[in-house]
Amino acid sequence: MKRVRLLDVATLCAFFVVGPVLAESSDFEEILVKGRVLQSDQMNALKTPTPIINVPQSLSIVTDEDVRKKGFKEIGDIVRYTPGINTSLGEGHRDAVVFRGVRSTADFYQDGVRDDVQYYRPLYNVEQVEVLRGPNALLFGRGGTGGIINRVSKKAVNGQDFKTVDIGVDSFGATDLAADVNTNLSDSVAFRLNVHSDSLENHRDFYNGDRFGINPTVSIALDADTDLDLSYEYIDHERFIDRGIPTANGEPVKALSDIVFGDKDGNLNTVEASVLRAALSHRFSESTKGSLSLTSSSFEKMYQNTYANSYDLDTNVVEMDGYHDPTERDNLILSASLVNELNFGNMTHTILTGFESVKTDNTNKRFNTLWTTNDCDESNYDRESFAVADPIDFSVNAGGETTAVEYTTSCALKSSTETDITVSSFYIQDQIDVTDNLMVLLGGRYDKFDIKVDDIKKDSSAARVDTEFSPRFGLIYKPQNNVSLYYSYSESFAPRSGEQYKKLTGGAAGSGETLKPDYFESSEIGLKLDLNKSLSLTSAYFESESEIADYDGTSSDYITERGLSVDGFELELKGQVNENLNVAFSYSNVNGETAEGGQPREIPESTYSIWTTYDINPNFGWALGVMHQGESAVKDNNSNLLLPAYTRVDAAVYYSLADDLKLQLNIENLSDEVYFPHSHSTHQVAVGEARSTRLSLSKTF
Repeated sequence: MKRVRLLDVATLCAFFVVGPVLAESSDFEEILVKGRVLQSDQMNALKTPTPIINVPQSLSIVTDEDVRKKGFKEIGDIVRYTPGINTSLGEGHRDAVVFRGVRSTADFYQDGVRDDVQYYRPLYNVEQVEVLRGPNALLFGRGGTGGIINRVSKKAVNGQDFKTVDIGVDSFGATDLAADVNTNLSDSVAFRLNVHSDSLENHRDFYNGDRFGINPTVSIALDADTDLDLSYEYIDHERFIDRGIPTANGEPVKALSDIVFGDKDGNLNTVEASVLRAALSHRFSESTKGSLSLTSSSFEKMYQNTYANSYDLDTNVVEMDGYHDPTERDNLILSASLVNELNFGNMTHTILTGFESVKTDNTNKRFNTLWTTNDCDESNYDRESFAVADPIDFSVNAGGETTAVEYTTSCALKSSTETDITVSSFYIQDQIDVTDNLMVLLGGRYDKFDIKVDDIKKDSSAARVDTEFSPRFGLIYKPQNNVSLYYSYSESFAPRSGEQYKKLTGGAAGSGETLKPDYFESSEIGLKLDLNKSLSLTSAYFESESEIADYDGTSSDYITERGLSVDGFELELKGQVNENLNVAFSYSNVNGETAEGGQPREIPESTYSIWTTYDINPNFGWALGVMHQGESAVKDNNSNLLLPAYTRVDAAVYYSLADDLKLQLNIENLSDEVYFPHSHSTHQVAVGEARSTRLSLSKTF
């Protein structure tokens, strides 16, 4: 793989031809609006936080107000309206996002700190959600190979007192309750409490669940230059796992859209977690600022399920498989950064340095299903065939024999591992203001990733240490304050232990020591234009490719293979057009190629979305949303098995009963289209949600 990649010359020329034309338009002063500043920039800013027009990278920000108005409840809801990314099924128990063709269940962060346990993240306590595309190793470390999603938490606010309660119910019977209370305990201490409780229901049989979360925070102004934020969050989630329906003749079997291939007893996901955070920031002078943060988290997660492994269209018989998978993970993450502004001649250098220390202990077991009609000593003991019905009778197999499924018998234990991980990271970045119109960004991060996996079942262990340097380069040209043209180059890597640290494979004697990480690089050019103080247009063309390390099975040497190659174009228009009209429009066109030269899975060639809100008067408004996803492959290198393209229409109506009381009606899938948004494998295709309405009420005190 070329370590530095040149972008298409014609595309570069086109952008720099546009620049002088835009420069002729009138200048205006930069004004910061909510949702226009990254959390990481805000924490590291010396004076005014850096607006996203000065960030040489594709990114989208969704505020808490966006979340409320669009009725979003989970990360996947946000992804549907964001360019360059799409969702994956995630086996029905976790957030799974495809960032520019790269699938990930681990590239999630909260307040800039890694949050990589597999679960569905709630949005009750977020100030904004930041979606960054392209490798992001410099600030976020390993992973982030296609992009990252960072949730910025609501924190206690000094000098304000407010209370908000939101309640909602939808046509499936799901209910939700959220409260947000902020109060001042003294002139220097503020307290805030966010709490939510959801009862889950949807259009699929057996589906149900409950989610609870509580997040108290305290903000303390220790002195005029020092602030301390403390946060504790407890979550308790339980939900039914739905892994979708089978495929036949190259597409999902639409006739099976109402069939659930699992039952209420066997398909279950639980998550319980405690997360403690502390963040200290201090301004040493007008040109120097430091921050220190500590995060301690403990997660207990379990999921067990049955799912369709194969399907015979002629006999209408499905083969079922499944497993039981409990995980416990403890994290201790310490990070610090120092930002300093220096002047050399006519140039200003804003230098950011930092380090991060991560200690992770992970315990995991995997039990295959055991159907009582089978024998553990025989092959395929974990699979059984059943006649498709509604509901499927799992007590009798397709041959008429009585059977039942068991999970935790000793012979069904597939794996048991204990993993210890230590990560040490150091990074530096220099933003050089060469002139008022030209900025250069140079930086890099050094990571030492030390992992040991003890295989309890096999009574063996494996360990390895990866040391990697990930560079970043950015160039920004601003012909005027409201226009920026940029080029960026970045790299990242993913350790070979898997996203969830469960295994090390390959290499001499199976030690894994000879395997190197997978590498990812990306180049991007873009245009950002602030049309007014609250309306912006961004566009980008990008190219990325990966290098995959593999073991040849015979020697002690690793081999390097070309991995996924992706290029594409993204466009986003977002903000307030006038005092009545707000619009969020996104478009992406992405092309990918696997190492074998085939079509990659889950990369729609084109997607677009638009959400338009119109306020008829101060008390009444409406919104209309449309999203479209082109067809995409279910498996790599298989253009004969596709998820069909679909278009979904959403709508909303808003009415203020009083200044402090607002009523909202959201309608999803207005046309009640049957669609299949994503998949996990050949016979696990998600069925999109049927038409539903949600009525919610928001009260402020």
